[in-house]
Amino acid sequence: MLKDILFMQKDKEKIEEILKKDEAARRTTIILEKEEREFIDKLISEGKEPGIKPLISKMLDVYRSMMIYDWRFPGEYYCGISRIAFINIELLNILIQNIPEEKWREIGRKMGEAAKVSMEATLGIQTTNQEKWLEVFKRLRIQGFGDFYLKDKYILIKAPFISETEIWAGFLEGLLNVELDIKTSTPPFVFEITPQLNK
Repeated sequence: MLKDILFMQKDKEKIEEILKKDEAARRTTIILEKEEREFIDKLISEGKEPGIKPLISKMLDVYRSMMIYDWRFPGEYYCGISRIAFINIELLNILIQNIPEEKWREIGRKMGEAAKVSMEATLGIQTTNQEKWLEVFKRLRIQGFGDFYLKDKYILIKAPFISETEIWAGFLEGLLNVELDIKTSTPPFVFEITPQLNK
C-alpha cells in the first residue's frame, strides 16, 4: 500500500509540473491583415526589429510602461488623470521661445506641480519623498523627458527633451519640492540640491 501511495504522489507531482509548464507559455495565433504583415516584414528585413515575437513583446512592454489603458484611437490616450499627447520637440521649442525668459523658472515650477499631482493621483508616488525619486525618474524617462540620475546632492539629466535649464530647474523644484542651483547650461544638465533652501 505504501508503494502505491508513493507511486500516486510521484504521478501527482508530474501532473502538477506539466500544468505549471502550460501556464508559463501558451501559444496564441494572431491573424494579420496583408498590409500589417508587409509592414512587419519590412521592419524585420530593414533590421529595425529582430522578429514578430520580439516586436509584439516590445509593443506590450510599451503599453504597460506608458500605462496606455484608456486609449481612444487615434491619437488620444490617458495615463490616469492626465491626457498624453505625442508632440514634436520643435513645436514645444517654438512655444518656449515665445515665453519671456524671466518666466521660464516659474512656468517650470507650475509644470512640475502639475506632474506631481498627476503622479500622486495616478501612480500613488509621493514625489517629494526622496526614497521614491527613482520611481519618479523612471516615469519621466518612460514619458520621454530624458534620463534622470541622482548622485549625492546632484540631479543629472541626460538627453533632455527641453533645452532650457531654467525650465528644468523650475520643473524639478515643483515636482520634488526642493530648491536647485543650476551647475551646467548644456546637456547633460547638472543641478545641485541646496539643502539650506529645501522647503
